[in-house]
Amino acid sequence: MKKPLVSPLDRNANKEAEEMAQFYEETLGFTPNSLFTMMHRPRIASAFLEMNQAVMENKGRVTSSLKRLLAYLASRTAGCRYCEAHAIRAAARYGSEEDKLHHIWEYKTYPAFSEAERAVFDFAVAAASIPNAVDDEIADNLRKHWDDGEIVEILGVVALFGYLNRWNDSMGTQLEEPAAEDGETYLNVAGWTRGKHKY
Repeated sequence: MKKPLVSPLDRNANKEAEEMAQFYEETLGFTPNSLFTMMHRPRIASAFLEMNQAVMENKGRVTSSLKRLLAYLASRTAGCRYCEAHAIRAAARYGSEEDKLHHIWEYKTYPAFSEAERAVFDFAVAAASIPNAVDDEIADNLRKHWDDGEIVEILGVVALFGYLNRWNDSMGTQLEEPAAEDGETYLNVAGWTRGKHKY
């Protein structure tokens, strides 16, 4: 794309945009351009923010870092370079171990990952695939390690990023420099590039 489908609003365009900017400064260190395109219809942006907060709320064993790593794998499966970079940046900011950040795409065999994590990641990849690839084997393995509430949290992350993957790839959202730097740091070895998100 030569330019984003819709240009993001300025962060100071209105009170709602300013409030969203403050929230995301904490989670990512900047406010995503995607939120400022949603702000053309503030109710969409507000609903997304509420869903994001609900899904990413930490209830226990499905940790903040685990949620961001599975978001990365779901986004990689969907092919959204923008969301891959955001998810890996958030995983680093929320305490993922460096070893896991550098080897997340090798989760099936890399020794730093537990069987419970592998079950989550297999599910995330299957759930983000088109057509959906969740089958009895993947579901049974997930249930072996996680309870119903935890599975709802896990699928919530995949579904949330499904929305973001489609939003950002269709919009051609410009990738912010801090996220691009983390993408280059952690993901280049797996073939990551900015793709359509560089202008």
